[in-house]
Amino acid sequence: MALHKLLVDDFYDETYVLIAVHCNLEDYRLAYLVNKYFGINLTRNAKDLDLNYTSSSYAIYDWYDAEKQAQWNLIANICRREEEGISSSGVLFNDDKKITKTYNLLPELKQVDFFIKITNDTQQLNEKLIISKLQSIPQIVTSYTVDLKTLKSTDHLIF
Repeated sequence: MALHKLLVDDFYDETYVLIAVHCNLEDYRLAYLVNKYFGINLTRNAKDLDLNYTSSSYAIYDWYDAEKQAQWNLIANICRREEEGISSSGVLFNDDKKITKTYNLLPELKQVDFFIKITNDTQQLNEKLIISKLQSIPQIVTSYTVDLKTLKSTDHLIF
């Protein structure tokens, strides 16, 4: 009797472009600048993207382009949380220290601040034009297309 394996990954087709953005801006400021330079209307979702049982959450903005049938998402890659530090018992002075922990949406790309995910099923996108427009924004240090085959945690980008 022959054994047949059915892998779920075989059916998931990668029909999106992922662009990494390096900048030192807050998420709302970057969304404003992308809206201004691209003439789009990214709006923040009511709920953030939560991972690891709410230990980390990431801001997400989206916009649907009805003309080109494309979904744009701006996603933060970095989440900083302030947590209580561990203190030993029997200490003479109680020192309540707080530790700031950093979590990443895609741990293999820790240096990236934001991602722009553009999903388009019908036509090809001009990635070079999008990247050149992004790099024309003075506050953005650099932007580039991410090769999806090199990512291990692409399931974090399915929402």
